[in-house]
Amino acid sequence: MTPPQRIADPETGTPVAVRRAIDTLGLMLARGTIGPEMHAAGEAFRSAFRAAALDPLRAAPLLRVPAATGETLTERTAAARERVASAMDALGGPTSPAGSCVWHVVGCELSIREWATRQGWGGRPVGHVQAQGILIAALGMLAQHYGLIARLRGRRA
Repeated sequence: MTPPQRIADPETGTPVAVRRAIDTLGLMLARGTIGPEMHAAGEAFRSAFRAAALDPLRAAPLLRVPAATGETLTERTAAARERVASAMDALGGPTSPAGSCVWHVVGCELSIREWATRQGWGGRPVGHVQAQGILIAALGMLAQHYGLIARLRGRRA
């Protein structure tokens, strides 16, 4: 996520913050850094991450906060959280390099550089090139976890 830029709202003239997410997976696919199965695995993880309501940038409406209304998680959200947890287990957990990178870069949509300098692995900064290598390896592991590598290779043959 890039830092917010301030612009004037065209209707009211009030200053507003505009945030822009970089499509890291799309850029990597376009450059040939990752293949279609790795891209599909990243998109599947991102979709489950969003459905699991794990995105730190989204605020829940106060009227729908479970503690206030006695609601529990929806079945869809709970199932998505299970899919995210399963994928994180396949990556070695959230404290592993692969797990941390996928959580922050694919799930939270930080850039690789932001993750490498801010979060890194175990709180230690990682070089940008090494961070990209970690993400590529993690996407390969996710593609295997989701069964995309065998499925896509089988179709090509």
